Amino acid sequence: MPFINDQLEANRRVIAEKETPKGLRQTRFTFDPDHLSRVLKKRIVGQDETLQRLDSLLQVVRADLGSKDRPLGVCLLMGPTGVGKTETVHILSELIHGSRQALCRIDMNTLGQEHYASALTGAPPGYVGSKEGHTLFDADKIQGSYSKPGIVLFDELEKASPEVIRSLLNVLDSGVLTLPSGNRTIHFHNTLIFMTSNLGAAELLQYQNRFRRGWRKLLKPRQASESRILDEALNRRFDPEFVNRIDLILQYQRLPASESAKLLDLELEKLHRRLRDHHVELELTPAVRDFLCRDYDARYGARDLARLVRHELGPVVARAMLANPAATEFVVDYTDLQLIVRPGA
Repeated sequence: MPFINDQLEANRRVIAEKETPKGLRQTRFTFDPDHLSRVLKKRIVGQDETLQRLDSLLQVVRADLGSKDRPLGVCLLMGPTGVGKTETVHILSELIHGSRQALCRIDMNTLGQEHYASALTGAPPGYVGSKEGHTLFDADKIQGSYSKPGIVLFDELEKASPEVIRSLLNVLDSGVLTLPSGNRTIHFHNTLIFMTSNLGAAELLQYQNRFRRGWRKLLKPRQASESRILDEALNRRFDPEFVNRIDLILQYQRLPASESAKLLDLELEKLHRRLRDHHVELELTPAVRDFLCRDYDARYGARDLARLVRHELGPVVARAMLANPAATEFVVDYTDLQLIVRPGA
């Protein structure tokens, strides 16, 4: 109903003009890019330079300076596994919408065959389901609201078939997806689109390893060479017209062993939040912390420590809680070390 939509838009503008003092610039978005940036740098380890570039995009979106004829931003996050690419988008969803799941997430590794393109764009006319207009896209999460942008995440982009990738060209360019049935249109004009990929990660690691032995240990890998490796990997996999529709390409760095303590703190905080629901506090001795970080593998990043906490530490704490339900304080032996579990407030 165009008339009602026009009237609602006019009412929003009148309210905004009344609430905004004269002489002050107004924007319809309510999120604070500076706050988002601070939280991201606290919860995403070792990626400050990359997150600073993301902050620049968020500032433009907040000021509402983007084109009205395309998505608010199209951002590709590149890097090896376990460095925080997907986590970055979930944190943005949490901070902007209040929930980590308030985004439309498409696992592209499930769309590896060409006929899966219809899962995104809908079945073509004459095929089963064409009239219903079924699609993986959640229109409500995509379109967001007047004061909050919608968020879409295409996870593991490189694993989708070329036909699926091509089906996104119009979405990234004009911000509109009209289903083949013609009876439904999804708009991405109020949407932040994120894509993740580990393209070039193996080649980049091979290049960086050359500087860890021999006379090259005296040198540092060249940033220009690293960017070239990622660009070549990107252009081998995707057509130029697809790459040209990306506003911002961010490179996430592999996390060295020196960052393992910070990563462990983040994983332990997740465990602490779950334990608080049971009125239990967990304290790790320095020996236990050192043990958990001892075998950290940079190839798997934060996921390596997450597995240790989940599969090694979690069961030990669970057994102690179940065996001592009324204990006021107890110490648990963990591989000849000690961790202390106390009932919380």
